[in-house]
Amino acid sequence: VQLQASGGGLVQSGDSLRLSCAVSGVRLDDYAIGWFRQAPGKERRGFSCESMTSGTINYSDSVKGRFTVSGDKTQNTVYLQMNNLKPEDTAVYYCNADRGYIDYWGQGTQVTVSS
Repeated sequence: VQLQASGGGLVQSGDSLRLSCAVSGVRLDDYAIGWFRQAPGKERRGFSCESMTSGTINYSDSVKGRFTVSGDKTQNTVYLQMNNLKPEDTAVYYCNADRGYIDYWGQGTQVTVSS
């Protein structure tokens, strides 16, 4: 099983980025896909979770209204559209596939937002 996160980069405050999480080795339908981020010196924290079974998506207050998750089951890929980025969004972003009794992590992609 592999999760490949990509799309990070250096942007300015107010810009947008779209991250991708390509999943191989498992069917997206069977998992909940979470997005996490870890800022320098801080613990990794989740901010979004999508049930690929029900389609239910939850967002933390810190990203609600700015970030949007979508999934393409034909490509086994999940996307994270990030708009109106702020310097406090600077972090390494990770995707996670969780089936309850087992989960898998991608390697992370760096997002840096300059003011």
